[in-house]
Amino acid sequence: MPHPDFAHVSTWVFDLDNTLYPPHMRLFDQIEVRMTDWVMRALQVDRARADHLRAHYWQTYGTTLAGLMAEHGVDPAPYLTDVHNIDFSVLSPDPALAQAISALPGRKIVYTNGCAPYAEKVLSARGLSGVFDAIYGVEHAQFHPKPAALAFQTVFAQDGLTPKAAAMFEDDSRNLAVPHALGMRTVHVAPAPEPAPHIHHHTDDLASFLERLLA
Repeated sequence: MPHPDFAHVSTWVFDLDNTLYPPHMRLFDQIEVRMTDWVMRALQVDRARADHLRAHYWQTYGTTLAGLMAEHGVDPAPYLTDVHNIDFSVLSPDPALAQAISALPGRKIVYTNGCAPYAEKVLSARGLSGVFDAIYGVEHAQFHPKPAALAFQTVFAQDGLTPKAAAMFEDDSRNLAVPHALGMRTVHVAPAPEPAPHIHHHTDDLASFLERLLA
């Protein structure tokens, strides 16, 4: 039986990057470099300007892609293919995490601002293939990114989950505000806590947190 705070949960929603693998593996660093390279080519700007725009669009729109689509009409498909063409060998399998997620009662899903094919490669490298019942990428949200409410509503409607019977695990605290407002249990997965009213729990070790939750 899960911890009382999670006894009502029947759907477990996990972000991907820096949530289902620890930040020290530095996978997303590779993506950020490829994003900057892509912005340089597409907008014909130097690296410093491209890096600024990459970060600015992420902060303003939730993802760099959302900013590029809104301000420059970028086609998302080639962009997503290019920026996710990275080396996954920096990731290592995590049997303890796989076992802990598998033991959760109910449905387990991944919802990422990346694309689903990329998510599948990350899960494979982490030994998490077959652990989840569904994988949703930004394409399933009609390219609306978290933290936008419309993004969550679109994906959750497709999945058919009931927010009040669900929990959300995320490294980006911004992306927990809407789940909290929808009635979900929220868990911030990050090296350091960020106290906020929309965060119920914090952990810097997801596998251990889940093991304790089920103990």
